[in-house]
Amino acid sequence: MKILLTGGGTGGHIYPALAIAQYMKQQEPSTELLYIGTDKGMESKIVPRAGIPFESIEITGFKRKLSYDNVRTVIRFLQGVSRSKQLIRKFKPDVVVGTGGYVCGPVVYAAARLGVPTFIHEQNAIPGLTNKFLTRFVSHVGVSFEDSLAAFAKAKQVSFTGNPCASQVLEAMPGRGRASLGLAPNQRYALIVGGSRGAKALNEAVIAMAEESSLLERLTQHVLVFATGETYYEGTRQALADSKAVASGKIMLMPYINNMSEVLTDASIVVSRSGASSLAEITALGKPSILIPSPNVTNNHQEANARSLEAVGAAEIILEQQLTGKVLLEKMVSLLLDEHRLAKMSQASLFLAVPNSTSRIALALNRIMKRK
Repeated sequence: MKILLTGGGTGGHIYPALAIAQYMKQQEPSTELLYIGTDKGMESKIVPRAGIPFESIEITGFKRKLSYDNVRTVIRFLQGVSRSKQLIRKFKPDVVVGTGGYVCGPVVYAAARLGVPTFIHEQNAIPGLTNKFLTRFVSHVGVSFEDSLAAFAKAKQVSFTGNPCASQVLEAMPGRGRASLGLAPNQRYALIVGGSRGAKALNEAVIAMAEESSLLERLTQHVLVFATGETYYEGTRQALADSKAVASGKIMLMPYINNMSEVLTDASIVVSRSGASSLAEITALGKPSILIPSPNVTNNHQEANARSLEAVGAAEIILEQQLTGKVLLEKMVSLLLDEHRLAKMSQASLFLAVPNSTSRIALALNRIMKRK
């Protein structure tokens, strides 16, 4: 079997594709993979590290306002379609899988025009522009949120699959995350993470939070583990160079967490943006969460994602305009000192989990390949 994967820009589009690739490879070890992304996207570094052959095309997104840049984007799209067709004819995939981001557009469109079975996966509650465009052309659409099914009513076939990252995170062994952080076997911790790129507002909040010594002292049993994002690490480290909270180990700083599944598994609570893949992992593990949706995303889809957890009591939300170090720490302290509340939130989080997401997607892929 040959599978061509595409998706890029952020980890939220890349990691679902890698989860699908890993599962399909496990099911059929002889499976051959090829990934098409862009040289400028995170996929150009992440995918080769995963051992998957990588090819690139040039593509940019459309501006929401009338702009000459959109004319150049159309030209790049057509060039991307041409380049994608060359790569598809050479690789001869049995199926093409797209997981979102601008690069998906020309690749999946080219595959559909060549008669190759195509599958796209929408991670967010509100569909992205590229996936909405591709709906008319693809063989099958998979969605992470059941409420998103209606948005793809014009698709040839659509199904509620869940997010493939949810299945992958369940493979992590309890205890390894704590050990990888150098913590004692019984040490509890809260995980604070701003997404694959980090988040400026969250970094500023944690810097301010470190000064709230009286609140921090109430967290006698928990360490705060904060992944700043590589871009913000040095600035955050310097800002907290004289912090007693950092010096004492109450706040642990790190630029990036490579073994996120393991670290998530051992966390008592997660403070996070509300990208779809992150929420899939959080709910799969039944983790209580405090969500800070990014306001800088198309259609404000992160808030829509977060509201789906808040609605069942699995998460609390702090909008970015309301975020301060004190507000965040007060909410963390309130939850971490209330074991009954944490247990109820954990149950609600598990209620939203979609089991066997990757196997559901694999079933859809096998069906569209058989129909060819």
